Parts: sequence; structure tokens; C-alpha cells
Amino acid sequence: MRLNPGQQQAVEFVTGPCLVLAGAGSGKTRVITNKIAHLIRGCGYQARHIAAVTFTNKAAREMKERVGQTLGRKEARGLMISTFHTLGLDIIKREYAALGMKANFSLFDDTDQLALLKELTEGLIEDDKVLLQQLISTISNWKNDLKTPAQAAAEAKGERDRIFAHCYGLYDAHLKACNVLDFDDLILLPTLLLQRNEEVRERWQNKIRYLLVDEYQDTNTSQYELVKLLVGSRARFTVVGDDDQSIYSWRGARPQNLVLLSQDFPALKVIKLEQNYRSSGRILKAANILIANNPHVFEKRLFSELGYGTELKVLSANNEEHEAERVTGELIAHHFVNKTQYKDYAILYRGNHQSRVFEKFLMQNRIPYKFLVVRRFSLVLKSRTCWLICAC
Repeated sequence: MRLNPGQQQAVEFVTGPCLVLAGAGSGKTRVITNKIAHLIRGCGYQARHIAAVTFTNKAAREMKERVGQTLGRKEARGLMISTFHTLGLDIIKREYAALGMKANFSLFDDTDQLALLKELTEGLIEDDKVLLQQLISTISNWKNDLKTPAQAAAEAKGERDRIFAHCYGLYDAHLKACNVLDFDDLILLPTLLLQRNEEVRERWQNKIRYLLVDEYQDTNTSQYELVKLLVGSRARFTVVGDDDQSIYSWRGARPQNLVLLSQDFPALKVIKLEQNYRSSGRILKAANILIANNPHVFEKRLFSELGYGTELKVLSANNEEHEAERVTGELIAHHFVNKTQYKDYAILYRGNHQSRVFEKFLMQNRIPYKFLVVRRFSLVLKSRTCWLICAC
């Protein structure tokens, strides 16, 4: 499959900072894969001087596979394709001495973090699980915003903030004493190190001479700062993102980082990918109408060459039970009229709490189904035949 003009332009532009504004289904992974190949085969870059960063291990694995298929193992040897946190861990492993750490440091998982904070906050926070989770979330947000315990304490506005900042200090001191890192440290520590240590910063800027970042709208403050420190004044990078697809602001993602790029890199080249390869024109027309209500700086309008498509139907319901009943009824009617199989259908819903009522009506009507739950770090699958999918 040949690249369209927008994709081709995004692949070939390598002389400065580049933002690829990629709408849903616009072939952004093809662009990243082909750009890596172009950098190596057409621009003289060595694979070991290129890094591509994304947000999930699954996405990183898929990108590695596609690059391997395009380049082959020999040409791709040394290429860095990973998540932000894996890249951060690699920096820490190589620069542990500059961080004042020992080589045999350990990593805390969520369970370790909860147990330690519960122990450290005894007498400061009553045995309140909700408050403890709020503390964990607050510490994570502070780290994502590059704030040390001292900065958090200085900015505390109320009693709770002061207590939380004090607990953050206790937690941070304990981690350092035990040569332990938590998940957020994997970005925080490399970023602070590159900010403060010119020698280390220059070493990594020389190592990573071209940087590609996927799903850029999901970066937080520390990840954005890490990107800026790695690319330096040379500014050889491509970030791919879409502010209309940002769904992680609740955990610190800042879609406004797309806007900051044009301020921090005035020579930024913005290339739009607006052709959608997944959906019909009718679906994209509806999507464009909805997206037009979003606050955004970069305008785009998705289009498709897959035909206009079948009519969309909007069902109104009085409550969740009524909604599940109507959806099941529509599914049954469409199944019999079109003589399809139940495996041809999917019900996409917003939260786990909605699955019960859909399952109830599917079972009542003897409709076989598979129940798929997609979580941040896990995939749970039960067997049957019509798809129930929760994206949470």
C-alpha cells in the first residue's frame, strides 16, 4: 500500500522539528515505521542513534515487529523502540552513579508503594483507604509535574496539602535510603538529571540523534520536558498526536503539550493526516460534527474514500436497563433481517458497571457472547460469541 501525499510528506521531512497531526485511523504507525526506514536508508542515520517512544508495551512490540518487517534485523539492530518508562529505566541503568544510586536498585510496584505509605503515614493519616489512595495519586501528580518534596511543601495551601507534602518527603527519603524507585521515578529522575547535568545531557543528545514519539497528546509535564532535553537545540524529532484523541488528562496527560511545541520550537512543521482508512464517510461526517465542538488549536477534517456507508441510528433510552433492552432488540432484528452471525456484532460500553445489565439481556435472549475487558495493564477474556467490549 502506497503512502498518501500527507503521509509521504511526514516521512520525508527530517530537517527540523515535526508535528504529525494524525486523525484516528489515518495510518500514523505506517508513517512512523516508514520514517525510521527513511532515516536509515535515505538519510544516513545509524539505527543506534534513533529512538521511537510510545505509551504501552503492546504498541512498542507492534512497532518493533513492523520495523523489523520493513528493514530486517540487520538494518534495525541497535534501534531503540520502547515506552517512555523503559527509556527512562535505560537512562537510570546507565547513569545510576550520576544519580547517586547503587547499581543494584529495585523497583516498587503498586502493592509495595501502598504498603510503604501505609506504614510511613501511621499517626499522620488515619486508617482511611480513600485518603491513602488520594495521597498516592497526589504524590504521582507531583512527580509528573517534576516537583520535589521541598517544592510540594513550599506550595502547600492547606492542612491536607502540608500533611501530604510531609508524607511525600518521608516516602522519598525512604526510597533513597533503600535504593528503590517507583514507577513515576522512571521519568522524574532522568528528567531532573538531564536538567542539572550538562555532561550527561550532551551524552544522551549525542546518543539519540533522532527521536520519534507516538500518542504525543498523552504526554504529561515530565515526559514533555524529557523530550525537550533529549532533542536539545538540534531539534531533530517527529511527534505524532491528536488533541481530539486525548483521554488521559485525569492521570496527568496534557494535550496542550501539542500547543507548547510551536512555542518552544518556532520552526515546527505541522503536517496533517486527515484521510481515514477505517470508517465510512457517514461515520466521519458525524465525528467531524462532534469534534468541531472541542477546544483545539489545530483544525483538521477527516475524510474517507471507502464510500458514504450505511445510515447511523441514535437510540434514546430512559435508563441503563432500557438502553440494554433496546440495544439487544436492535441486534436481534438486524441479525434476522440480514442473516448475519452474532460474531459480526460488538457492543462497546464505557465502564465495567454497565456489563451486568447487557449480559442480563443477552442471556435472556440466548445470544452467545464473548466478554472482553481491556484495562491499562491487563486483558481479561471470557469465552462465548457476540462481543462485549469495555474500554476503561
